[in-house]
Amino acid sequence: MSGTDDPLIEPDRLAAELAQPDPPTLLDIRWRLAGPPGRADYAAGHLPGAVFVDLDTELCGPPGAAGRHPLPDPGTLQAALRAAGVRAGHPVVVYDGGDGMAAARAWWTLRWAGHRPVRVLAGGWPGWLAAGLPGTVEVPAPPPGDVTVRPGALPVLDAAGAARLAATDDGTLLDVRAAPRYRGEAEPVDPVAGHVPGAVNLPATQYVTEGRFPTAAALRDRFAAAGVRADRPVGAYCGSGVTAAQTVLALHLAGRTDAALYVGSWSGWVADPSRPVATGPTPAG
Repeated sequence: MSGTDDPLIEPDRLAAELAQPDPPTLLDIRWRLAGPPGRADYAAGHLPGAVFVDLDTELCGPPGAAGRHPLPDPGTLQAALRAAGVRAGHPVVVYDGGDGMAAARAWWTLRWAGHRPVRVLAGGWPGWLAAGLPGTVEVPAPPPGDVTVRPGALPVLDAAGAARLAATDDGTLLDVRAAPRYRGEAEPVDPVAGHVPGAVNLPATQYVTEGRFPTAAALRDRFAAAGVRADRPVGAYCGSGVTAAQTVLALHLAGRTDAALYVGSWSGWVADPSRPVATGPTPAG
C-alpha cells in the first residue's frame, strides 16, 4: 500500500503533507474509556490545524441495546464531519493520545461511511511531539466540508452474524479483549463476564504496542496462529467496538480488507440476556 491507500502515516510524512498548499484535514480523536473526554487534552495542545471530534457523541450513537459505542446515525455523523471540514474525496488524517484505538475507530467509521482517503497518524500526539514537531493551542475554524455519508462501505457484524461466524468452521471471530475478560474471570466494564461461544481469544496486546504494528508478514503470521485463514471470513469484537476497530485496521495491514467489525461487541452481546455466554480458556468455554 502507498499514499492515501495506506491506513498509516508517519509524523515526518504528515508534516511534509501539511506544508503543501492543500493539506489533509486533521481530526483529533483523543479519548479515554473511563473519561474525561479528550477535549481538555486538545485545548492544552494539538497538531496545527486539527479539529477535535468527540468519539462518544459524534462518531458513535448513544449507548443502549446495540452496545456502548454503536454505529452513529448517518445524518448526525455527516453533520459532525462537515463541521470539522471533511471534504468529499479529500484526505483525512486522524490521531489520538498514542494507543491508536480511538483513531482506529475513527478511521473505521469514516471508511464505513464511504470516505476512503483516511489514515491514522502512527504514534498519535506523543509520536508527533517525539519527532520534534510543533503543537499549538490555536483552534482553527475550517470552512464547512461537503462530505456525504454513505454507510456500508466496510463490512459490519450484528449479534446474529457474530454468532454464525463463531459457531462454524467457515470463519473466525476474534475476541481481542484481555484473556481474563475472555475467560470470564474479570469484567471491569460490562455486567456479564465471558465470551461469545466459539470466539477465539487474541488479545490486542499480542499484535500492537502503543499504537504501533509489526510488519504485514508478522501480522499475517500472528492472525494465522489464531486460526484466521485467507480463504475464510474473519471478524473481530472487543468490549464496545473500539479496540476491535484497531484489529480490523491490523487485518487491513495484513491484507484482509474484508475483515468485519462486530460494532456492538461484548457490550451489545450481553445487552440481551437470552444470548449464550461461554467462559473458560477455549472457544467453547
